[in-house]
Amino acid sequence: MKRAQIITIGVAAMTGVGALYLLNSRQPPPSPVVQSMPAPPPPKIQTEEVLVAAKELGMGTLIGEQDVQWVVWPRDAAGPGMIKKSELPNAVEDVKGAVTRGAFFQGEPLRREKMVKGPNSGFLSAILPSGKRAVAINIDASGASTAGGFILPNDHVDIIRTHKEDGSDAFVSDVLLPNMRVLAIGQTVQEKNGERVVTDSNATIEATPREAEILTQAQRSGALSMTLRSMLDAKESETADSADKPSEASGMTVVRFGVATALGKK
Repeated sequence: MKRAQIITIGVAAMTGVGALYLLNSRQPPPSPVVQSMPAPPPPKIQTEEVLVAAKELGMGTLIGEQDVQWVVWPRDAAGPGMIKKSELPNAVEDVKGAVTRGAFFQGEPLRREKMVKGPNSGFLSAILPSGKRAVAINIDASGASTAGGFILPNDHVDIIRTHKEDGSDAFVSDVLLPNMRVLAIGQTVQEKNGERVVTDSNATIEATPREAEILTQAQRSGALSMTLRSMLDAKESETADSADKPSEASGMTVVRFGVATALGKK
């Protein structure tokens, strides 16, 4: 082989080796960076300041400034009955001195229909339904005539009258009025010789005008006791009790041994 051919072959070989070296030493091109689009921000919730109970308020509570507070509430959930700061910025002053007609839990929005305010907004007048009366009856302070003292406001009771039967020294008991709501139960306090002393105990009953007459008359003819009804049947319909309760035009109705008897009004 001629010398020129050998040199040509050598140069070609060296060129191939160099090209192979350069090919292996090259860094791979960086992969393109895919930039993700940022997530759209969540829609902003529209809010409203609503007046709520700062603590638990029982029925008949006289509302003070410390009993209420403004809290942020979702505008879509703020119903028309709630007190909103955007509509009544001075609502705290407006509700101060009002009486609650029902109980409020802590954080529960206040509602106008569950409060009453005015010069005559006492406890009983605030919770007494329209057309009803509040009448007090004497009870035994030791609880003998009130289911051992376990009867509380808003309980429903049957009122029993115990008296002497005509022409006999034997005592009989009649269910005078069934399923009556107790508004309040407590003691009567009077002043004697400059001191406040407990003279008696009484229970205040929710009644119709005619039932109030019956209770007042019955106290003169015998002792009255109350039997506590179960919560399960305390909400019986008026139809179920219509045979036991007196109408406005009738006289006294007594229930003896499960039989209702109407006595003519005198």
